[in-house]
Amino acid sequence: MDTNPETDGQVTVVVVHRNRPDSIVQTVQAFLDQTSTAGVVVVDNASSEETRSTLAELVAPAAVILADSNLGFGPGANVGIRRWMRSGVGEWVAITPHDSQPSPDTLQLILSEVADRPDVGLVSADVGDGCRPIIDPFLGSIDSQPEVDRGFDRSDYPHGTLMLARRKCLEEIGLFDERYFAYCEEADLGLRAAAAGWQCGVVRGAMVSNPGMTSSIELVAYLQLRNTLLMLREHFGRWNVTFRTLLALLQIPAGMIHRPARGLHWSPRGRFKAIRDHLLGRYGPPPADVH
Repeated sequence: MDTNPETDGQVTVVVVHRNRPDSIVQTVQAFLDQTSTAGVVVVDNASSEETRSTLAELVAPAAVILADSNLGFGPGANVGIRRWMRSGVGEWVAITPHDSQPSPDTLQLILSEVADRPDVGLVSADVGDGCRPIIDPFLGSIDSQPEVDRGFDRSDYPHGTLMLARRKCLEEIGLFDERYFAYCEEADLGLRAAAAGWQCGVVRGAMVSNPGMTSSIELVAYLQLRNTLLMLREHFGRWNVTFRTLLALLQIPAGMIHRPARGLHWSPRGRFKAIRDHLLGRYGPPPADVH
């Protein structure tokens, strides 16, 4: 598909939203204020009727797509990405959640870093954690030390707080795998891009923050582990996922004893249900018994 030369240097931003009218207004405005924004599309994942009734007015002039159910982050983003791909506007699409806050020059800095890198298919902003997203074949998504202080820093996958995808890359590898619902979908996309010969990176200095998380601890623990097991099975094979499953099982009793040391999103119950559903082949939206 031919793109419009006047918009090739601009980015369409897809914002995935659910029940955060206060945050979505600030996020949309922050992207509209960027000189590299061609337009903003808000995909609403079945927010409350009260929120949906005022959403279009709150985020104008952004376009709004109302989903009939909570699709999750990856599937919700796919709705907006498909609209962008049909439009033929621009070479890049940005994907972000409803509470991200980019610095005023973030998109322009990213575009300038990839302008002479035609082999880069996925790239993300700098979340300020001093880490480089990589994938271990036996553990899944982990953090490593950055290789540069400024500019393009090679990574295995883009950070989901704010990532950009090149049109040609998505046309070749496809969109987010909707089995993931949320978490690990960007890692899966990065692995598929690498297999097709595309590079991925983080642009150091192109800043974005993600001030809040509203999901429950059990839900986050469930999705992170279940989707890690799916990713390892799909990309590295049964021995790798067997190792990670056994490790997770061993970590559950240890985590119950030393829970504070395991981190903010540690939930033995969520992790046990994640292993259960992975073994049963249950993916997509989390089941009703995950709180």
